[in-house]
Amino acid sequence: MQLTSGLLILLVSAVVYDLSLGSVPISWSTIFKSLVNYDASSSEEMTVHIFRVPRVFTAVFTGVALSIAGLLMQTLFQNPLAGPYVLGINSGASLLVALSTMTGFSLFSSEVNTISAALIGALGSGLFILLCSLYVKNKVSLLLVGIMFGSFAGALVNVVQSYSSPDDLKLFMLWSFGSLQNVELAQLPVFGGIVLIGLVLSLFIIKPLNLLVLGEANASFLGVRVKFTRFSILFITAILTGVSTAYCGPIAFVGLIVPNIAKMIYKTTNHFYLLIGTLLLGGLMIVSCDILMNLLQPYLSIPLNALTALMGAPLVVWIIIKRF
Repeated sequence: MQLTSGLLILLVSAVVYDLSLGSVPISWSTIFKSLVNYDASSSEEMTVHIFRVPRVFTAVFTGVALSIAGLLMQTLFQNPLAGPYVLGINSGASLLVALSTMTGFSLFSSEVNTISAALIGALGSGLFILLCSLYVKNKVSLLLVGIMFGSFAGALVNVVQSYSSPDDLKLFMLWSFGSLQNVELAQLPVFGGIVLIGLVLSLFIIKPLNLLVLGEANASFLGVRVKFTRFSILFITAILTGVSTAYCGPIAFVGLIVPNIAKMIYKTTNHFYLLIGTLLLGGLMIVSCDILMNLLQPYLSIPLNALTALMGAPLVVWIIIKRF
């Protein structure tokens, strides 16, 4: 309980501090007023309300979504190196974004086209993996299906890139870097609501998750409906990964690292505590990345995806050395 309270305090403190960062210095009192009693006539409060609040809460939602998805994937495959992107969901999102930005193919207006394309691509990929899970009995084979699908989608993206114009290619590359700036204030309830749905669904399968740690055969012997649980995990992962990829682009390593840190800190296999720890640590990680990007902004501009990779790659190597 003390550990969870400490992480919650750290997350809230990081969120408050992140709200104070930006190109324009704004006092703490103005930030507080913009949150509880917003005055549209104040340019400073408008800056906090319209630009900083969406950015910071997008960081929290993204960290929570990817981290929970990563925990579910690692439990399903019993592999600490499994992550939400091994199923190729981000590759499906990238494929539709590539088609929409580099071929002129557009489903919606330009303002929402990229997000819509990414969301449809991610959820379509998740649906494909869900259908495969009904016929592929072995979880390792299902993992290979996801990897192959991701490779196939990635190859198609490369083909589209080879025929695109420099301007369109630049637009796609900017999306692929990952960003917390793409979500507007009006979109936050939708983003947060979908993440909340994924979290609530995860809470309903805590008992099967705890038993899956013993292996699918033992879990089945103890009464777990393995196929239904596998389908539920894939469905939740598709939702969480899909919505975060749609709004923020593909962000690597978060879903892989955070669950491992939560397991090391909490030292338990009880997924109720692991879910709580994972979502707090996930939100804290992305908010911390945003803080670091803002502090480095006057000297160096680092894309979000690059920063998470720079932080995550050494930790992945450490996990491999320690566990294997």
